[in-house]
Amino acid sequence: MRRNLAARLGVWSAHHRKTAVLGWLVFVVLATVLGGASGMVTASDDEMGVGESGRAAAILKDAGIDEPAGELVMVTARTADGWQEAAADLSKALTATGDVRGLQAPLPSEDGRDALLRFEIKGPSDEAADRVQPVLDAVAEAGEKGAAHGISVHQFGDASSEKHLSDLLADDLRKAEFTAVPLALGILLVAFGAVVAALLPVGLALTACVAAFGLLSLASHRLHLFETTYSVMFLMGLAVGVDYCLFYLRRERDERAAGRDARTALRIAAATSGRAVLVSGLTVMVAMAGMFLTGLLLFKGFALATILVVCVAMVGSVTVLPALLAGLGDRIDAGRVPFLNRRPKKGAHTGGGIAGTLLRPVLARPKSFAVGAAVLLLALAAPALGMRTEQLGLEKQFGSDAPLSVSYKKITEKFPGGPSPALVVVTADDIDARPVRDALDALTKRAGDGAELTVHRAADVAEIEVPLPGDGTGAEAKEALGELRDETVPAAFRGVDAEARVGGELASSEDFGDQLGRGIVPVFGFIAAVTFLLMLLSFRSVVIAATSIVLNLLSVGAAYGVMTAVFQHGWGAELIGSEKAGAIENWMPLFVLVVLFGLSMDYHVFVVSRIREARDRGMDNRAAIREGVTRTAGAVTGAAVIMVAVFAVFGTLSMQDMQQMGVGLGVAVLLDATVVRMVLLPSVMALLGERNWRTPRALSWLPEVSHSEEIPPAAPAERHPAGAHAPH
Repeated sequence: MRRNLAARLGVWSAHHRKTAVLGWLVFVVLATVLGGASGMVTASDDEMGVGESGRAAAILKDAGIDEPAGELVMVTARTADGWQEAAADLSKALTATGDVRGLQAPLPSEDGRDALLRFEIKGPSDEAADRVQPVLDAVAEAGEKGAAHGISVHQFGDASSEKHLSDLLADDLRKAEFTAVPLALGILLVAFGAVVAALLPVGLALTACVAAFGLLSLASHRLHLFETTYSVMFLMGLAVGVDYCLFYLRRERDERAAGRDARTALRIAAATSGRAVLVSGLTVMVAMAGMFLTGLLLFKGFALATILVVCVAMVGSVTVLPALLAGLGDRIDAGRVPFLNRRPKKGAHTGGGIAGTLLRPVLARPKSFAVGAAVLLLALAAPALGMRTEQLGLEKQFGSDAPLSVSYKKITEKFPGGPSPALVVVTADDIDARPVRDALDALTKRAGDGAELTVHRAADVAEIEVPLPGDGTGAEAKEALGELRDETVPAAFRGVDAEARVGGELASSEDFGDQLGRGIVPVFGFIAAVTFLLMLLSFRSVVIAATSIVLNLLSVGAAYGVMTAVFQHGWGAELIGSEKAGAIENWMPLFVLVVLFGLSMDYHVFVVSRIREARDRGMDNRAAIREGVTRTAGAVTGAAVIMVAVFAVFGTLSMQDMQQMGVGLGVAVLLDATVVRMVLLPSVMALLGERNWRTPRALSWLPEVSHSEEIPPAAPAERHPAGAHAPH
């Protein structure tokens, strides 16, 4: 029989070990060096916009108008006008930094106890976060001096918030790296009981992440990225990279335990687990490609990052891993850890003692267990029926006690609409034409106190900053924005030869949410279609392909329900150091859907391939299910524990969206590897019987795909009593 691609890759790598290993190392080093030299290009604010706000940003960009990074500092005293001396000293200190321009006179609050200092950071806005530190130091020093006299100082602005976010993301990524990697290593030590066997998957996963980081930096020069993209890449890369290696390594060890020689065991692992890795990796990458259909830069970056890291991890697993296994031989068990799991004795049945016990009642009463598992998942999914999504504001994103959130809240309470006004951008052939100027003046006047008109005559562009009520993000502000867009601006420019667009932070958030809502249906349709087709091509079964979609949807629904319960309603949020947000981050449901559809294929393809392999050897349907599930139980359990541990680390990070992502993905993977793979999948397949494996006559043209290698007879010791699993 002609070997499949994974088997050919594995055999070649085993025979050309030095070439495979050195080639991998050269690739990793080259990608890292080139990526580091090129640097990562992050997306600017004007690139993030879509819809009307995106058009407003594009007008300013095309005109060469760089919106300066504005900063606000509020000085608060116990008594009216008690802030004057502190504000004067702070103004001098800010000017002395040399990084401030346009510093305005202090603006007092209504009760006279607060004053707002408004200024801009010198230089291009995209460099402001790198230049704001002297300003932050001056404000911090003023706050320390004023504390003894009852003076408090709060700062918020474009540059300070961007720096805070960048520093927080960097700290969180370091925390994730230094926590997730030891966790994965510890779990693998327990699973394999040997240092070398545990280090191999972690080492390959980390080198895959490093190489993918370099490739992503190169790609960022064409597709600009958000800073959160690297966190997502590391999350996916470590989880998938370890999983792929674990599946491969466990199969090789199982075959050695079954009495195969080293060469045969490696060949079987390459042909079976290697093939499952290729199918799973391809499915994940195609599923991730669906995010491009959203039309949103955030999701395009996520798609590119996850496709790159999954591709690199997949290639490493089917090339350099077999080369290392062939070179190490029995030294893979070097560094045995006392009292932990050891390589099973030859001829022993591996991977299914506890699983076999748990599976016995499932296969005896498949209908009862299928209904019970489905009811459990649907019950967990129930809270998702009331899910609310929004772009979380600072207080919800960083927590109500975070210094940045406190400053933002206090400033907006005293000076509503200050930090995030709406921005009306107007362009015309002649911005000074009488009808255009009349419309601009009328709109500025109607916008009320605080509205500011700026005219860029050289570019024939004008801007009007319009304060929004409240904190600039709530329901009242959204209503005011809608009125501005639907009534005020169109009325002011009706019959005028000019284009007027409304942008700003709130407008960008609303347009992002609208675009996201329009993108969900095509993305889901694409992912479901390609998953169905890939499973159909792999197993030549419409039933297997359809059940894959249904099982995935149940896992996703349960994840949605848990996310809604924890983060929207606050049930148990304090247990992970979080708090009730009242909503789910608006991009999270689609992201979780795409990622889970991809990741669940790891387990599904691995388990169903082993079941099909047993069927190809002549077992009946239930015996094949028992064989496939029990033989893969150890690998699936180990992989799931590692993936849940990695996701759990992200659930403890600082930002609310990272917490939601970690909890949602962690819960879904846990349910997928236990309730779905151990109960629902085998019970449903048992109920469907031979229909699992029938190929409709209309699809008889589909190519035959081998799910097993030509396996020589096992050692004589591999005999099982009646009712146990058939030998290879």
